[in-house]
Amino acid sequence: MRIAFFSDIHGNAIALEAVLADIAAHCVADACDVDEYWVLGDLVAVGPQPIAVLERVTALPNVRFVRGNTDRYVTVGDRPPPYLDDVLADPARLPAFAEVAQTMAWTQGALMATGWLPFFDALPIEQRLTLPDGTHLLGVHGSPGTDGGRGLRPDYDDEFLHQQVANCGADLVIVGHTHWPMNRRLGGVHAVNLGSVSNPQVPDRSAWYAILDADNGGYDLRHHAAAYDNAAVIATLTDVRHPAPAFIARHMRGEFARDWPLPPVVRNVMRGV
Repeated sequence: MRIAFFSDIHGNAIALEAVLADIAAHCVADACDVDEYWVLGDLVAVGPQPIAVLERVTALPNVRFVRGNTDRYVTVGDRPPPYLDDVLADPARLPAFAEVAQTMAWTQGALMATGWLPFFDALPIEQRLTLPDGTHLLGVHGSPGTDGGRGLRPDYDDEFLHQQVANCGADLVIVGHTHWPMNRRLGGVHAVNLGSVSNPQVPDRSAWYAILDADNGGYDLRHHAAAYDNAAVIATLTDVRHPAPAFIARHMRGEFARDWPLPPVVRNVMRGV
């Protein structure tokens, strides 16, 4: 069986289409169709095309979803920092507070106007599956048991990472959330962070995802990266009159790029982007 995993689309239909095209290209090359798609949270918030993303991913065959922290923000109404008390203590944080409020309200309004809010209310916190060889697979957004938190990143020490996946009842744990790909063995648990489709922190600003191939003999999981037109995303922010474009545009320009280690990847590079 083959499963395609991706996370953190953040309302970026341009990056999503690049990922889906790359998945299709690998299927043609390997003569193996995708049996399931797992979308591990943060579908729409903090991006310019929330409805286009939802229409595309919900039309995928045999698709599973989990809730991410920003999916919770647009339904429950809680917000990421800075909080009002933070602003009262430090007025310099007011612009960031306003930007968060504007982008979440804009996204929530789009979902309400098009009838998508009940979809987010029903999202589960996790997905589980036993692979053909008996491996217990867990898919979640942040880390086992939570849709957010600190998540899993390669710069965290081994003790903390072990704590995040201990006693989760799975042999293979796949997450998103931190926008950074990771592939680590933590004791008896294989922990994989997919990276993100959008709002990249990788230096080349590509969209990352993973494909898992499994049979009775075991499984093989590989990261992939699909380049897309980051400048076109910035232009879309203007086209849709997004109320808080600066944070997203900074991602698209690579201003949040890290120098952490990356796992090996098969790249599909778009020339001229």
